[in-house]
Amino acid sequence: MNSAGKFRNYIVGGVCLLGMLLAVPNILPISFLNKLPSWFPKDTIYLGLDLSGGSHLLMEVDLDYADQERLSQVAQEVRQTLRKSGIGFSGLPYTVKLGDKALKFRLEDPTQAAQIHSVLSGVDHDFSVSINGENVEITHTDAAKQVMYREIVDKSIEIIRRRIDASGTREPVITRQGAGRILVQIPGVQDPARVKALIGRTAKLTFRLVEASAPELSSRPTTSVVGAGYQYLPHTDGSGYIAIKNQAMVGGDMLTDARQEYDEFNRSQVSFKFNNIGAKRFAKVTRENVGKRFAIVLDGKVISAPVIQEAITGGAGRITSSHFSVQEASDLALLLRAGALPAPLKAVEERIVGPGLGSDSIKAGTVATIIAIVFVALFMMLVYGWFGVIASIAVVFNIVLLIAALSCLQATLTLPGIAGIALTVGMAVDANVLINERIREELRGGAKPRQAVEAGYQRAFSSILDSNLTTLFGTACLYVFGSGSIRGFAVTLSLGILASMFTAITLTRLIVDHWYLKGNRPRNIAF
Repeated sequence: MNSAGKFRNYIVGGVCLLGMLLAVPNILPISFLNKLPSWFPKDTIYLGLDLSGGSHLLMEVDLDYADQERLSQVAQEVRQTLRKSGIGFSGLPYTVKLGDKALKFRLEDPTQAAQIHSVLSGVDHDFSVSINGENVEITHTDAAKQVMYREIVDKSIEIIRRRIDASGTREPVITRQGAGRILVQIPGVQDPARVKALIGRTAKLTFRLVEASAPELSSRPTTSVVGAGYQYLPHTDGSGYIAIKNQAMVGGDMLTDARQEYDEFNRSQVSFKFNNIGAKRFAKVTRENVGKRFAIVLDGKVISAPVIQEAITGGAGRITSSHFSVQEASDLALLLRAGALPAPLKAVEERIVGPGLGSDSIKAGTVATIIAIVFVALFMMLVYGWFGVIASIAVVFNIVLLIAALSCLQATLTLPGIAGIALTVGMAVDANVLINERIREELRGGAKPRQAVEAGYQRAFSSILDSNLTTLFGTACLYVFGSGSIRGFAVTLSLGILASMFTAITLTRLIVDHWYLKGNRPRNIAF
């Protein structure tokens, strides 16, 4: 055997040994894995919701809140635009009430109604303006509403995914259900209340100045908006209400990082960093308001309201609170990193999927896979003799390499994934059948055993490649256009096909060559 052949054999043998090493952690107990040295691979396959159980949540996006927020933003823009244009108005709210579908106000001079359309045309093209005498009404267009709702749901799905992935789960299923609902399935998590609290918080963070002229109140004020430009918001600890200016100095969307840390008194806090724009804006505001108080507002509640001692120019800060626990600070940092939801979510359905059904599915899938391996091996040995035994060895290593690849990817195995493994067992011998049938044809044509083996592997290669490539194209379409467990099935089947090509073309050839060159050079090969 030449040096190139030896090098190829070392590569094939090394890949098989590495595959066994990577697959072993899946059958070892966790207590034993923890005792192994740090260099030993410990990645395992994660089980999906249908196998390990977990949490199932159906969340609904509060689209009315989205309307309110958008109308409130437009109200500020309209107010500024009308003042710049010299048009008098009254009744334009600073904050739109929840459920309002239109922005209404009155003109002080009805003769200026003709100017309204041209003046407000630059505010937003997604709104329609109607005028009836001195009364003006601004509403969303139907097309703009549909686009806005779709973007809000899409953004909510992405933020939920970032929050859940950062919390340590694997392969959550997060999909749209209808126009304004989101289905969330998280494998292995048996506490839907905690998940709901984590993904349901809007996490809208703003930094605002405190209105010094308004006193703090111990009880809820009669109206949320007490004076022009400010409103009363409650403290998170329930100690009372504080007047906060409506205009935000900086928003949480300008944060680049947030981490749970400890202060000098070993109390939990959240440290954060702004991006360049946020850092400049925060530095400018704090420089201009030294000696005044500013409030850190999260979801309409004041976390703290310290006094600005000096300009904060470093682009970083911290959020402290006397009631912060480590878990609360960690969750807050996670929420800030993931970003604020564009609209609140509320759970309309929640349930726990128990692991009992999953264990039955695992047992059934394992039995099905073992039965498939046994019957395939018996068939191959009965039809192809010793070459069938070699093909059966290749099937076993095909499963080992598939499990090793899934472990390296830390993939989530679902019931369709088990079906993909069982299907891989049958497909794994396709290449061996093509090779063996080709060898049989060469022998019938009068070729010697060695020549028949060489020709069998060489001439069957193109057929093996074509058949597997077409299947890979199909699985690629499943992965691109599918979602959830369908993509898991596509990944499992694709890896199984690649492993079967490796074992059929290289591993079986290595075993045949080793058997043939070690003194077992039969004059005839019996099938």
